[in-house]
Amino acid sequence: MKIRATAAIMECLLEQEVDTVFGYPGGTILNVYDELYRYQDKIRHILTAHEQGAAHAADGYARSTGKVGVCFATSGPGATNLTTGIATAYLDSSPVVFLTCNVTEATLGKDAFQEVDITGIAMPITKATFLVRDPATVPAVMRQAFAVAASGRPGPVLIDFLKDVTFPSVEIEYEFVPW
Repeated sequence: MKIRATAAIMECLLEQEVDTVFGYPGGTILNVYDELYRYQDKIRHILTAHEQGAAHAADGYARSTGKVGVCFATSGPGATNLTTGIATAYLDSSPVVFLTCNVTEATLGKDAFQEVDITGIAMPITKATFLVRDPATVPAVMRQAFAVAASGRPGPVLIDFLKDVTFPSVEIEYEFVPW
């Protein structure tokens, strides 16, 4: 079945039994937030005053529920503001999946406005990082991220989506996995 790549992100969250996400919206992640609005009856969003607060809240949620916490942030300073919360989750073995969005493929690596290599920055303080350039890989990456976060010694995983992947016109083949 063909669906928007952003819908695939939400469907994968539902597959993983995610009912709550924490975050702070901003420019590059707005397409994901637009999709989250369509899922507001299934996934609750907790808006924080700052990305660092969202990271700590997702960590606390994971610790208190035993589920994988989820946190959203935008590119640049939005993504870098997560680092203290990511490091806390890493050092305390807390399973949290952090979803960020970056600049477009055409501007990646060209010092674009609010571009930052968050996958590189987060590498030493996560179990894994993913940079999603191909929309077709969204379901596989999402499923792998949750598996890695929760398996073995639990810990944080970061997925950075290029903005192109989240454009409303981008559709992918999606196979629903029953939960």
